[in-house]
Amino acid sequence: MKLMRIGPKGREKPALLDIEGRVRDLSGVIPDLHAAMLTPEGLAPLRAVDPSSLPIVERPGRIAPPWSGMGKFVCVGLNYADHAAESGLPVPAEPVLFTKHTSTVIGANDPVVLPQGSVKTDWEVELGVVIGRKARYVAEADALQHVAGYCVVNDVSEREYQIERGGTWDKGKGCDTFGPIGPWLVTADEVADPQQLAMWLEVNGHRYQNGSTRTMVFGVAQLVSYISRFMTLYPGDLISTGTPPGVGMGQKPSPVYLRPRDTMRLGIEGLGQQEQTVHAWNPELIDG
Repeated sequence: MKLMRIGPKGREKPALLDIEGRVRDLSGVIPDLHAAMLTPEGLAPLRAVDPSSLPIVERPGRIAPPWSGMGKFVCVGLNYADHAAESGLPVPAEPVLFTKHTSTVIGANDPVVLPQGSVKTDWEVELGVVIGRKARYVAEADALQHVAGYCVVNDVSEREYQIERGGTWDKGKGCDTFGPIGPWLVTADEVADPQQLAMWLEVNGHRYQNGSTRTMVFGVAQLVSYISRFMTLYPGDLISTGTPPGVGMGQKPSPVYLRPRDTMRLGIEGLGQQEQTVHAWNPELIDG
């Protein structure tokens, strides 16, 4: 299934994408697609629904984050060897973990708003792994059984805040609007191998990132198992698994960073595409 939510902020309703690419209204079946519903038991009633019996949404409007109630947004840094190289950092011996605040989360095509005074905001296309079963000290062999599905993530990052302002990376990763996800949550049964997905990102029509999840240092099963040693993962928690090379910080001879009116387009094979326009600081675009 390709599950999604549509509608203005605060008035989102659940939907799904049918086999012909049409948006179908799920609000007559469930009131919302909440994190607690992403368990196998919660998804079972949706699997039983005939999509052709659902109303077609002719004008879906805003595409919202695919589910509500996310508890944790856990990220993995330097998980592609060639991205570590362009960042001037060694390939890590163990996964590098940090978090994005859930207040970063926006829909796939919502505006990205630069923080006040930002001059080094960057892009990162990433595979998102959505947890569907409680995971605590999970064996790697069992890890994928705890995954509800996958989605596209843009791990937008302010590099000055991340690298030059002291402390952890979280400062540069947690700004409002810096976590576009979606357009859909694609359930795990529709992704034959999460380590064989092409991924790409363009800014203003120029393709900067063109990679594949097959070049991850630590694969999805390794990451779910590893992270579950340090925190309990619950349904609806999101793991963003790192980015391939081609970020703005790594461009030669000079870095390239986002500016107001820039447009980012990005996608992952089978998981859909995103498109965001970058805006100067404007809290109305965040809160509206």
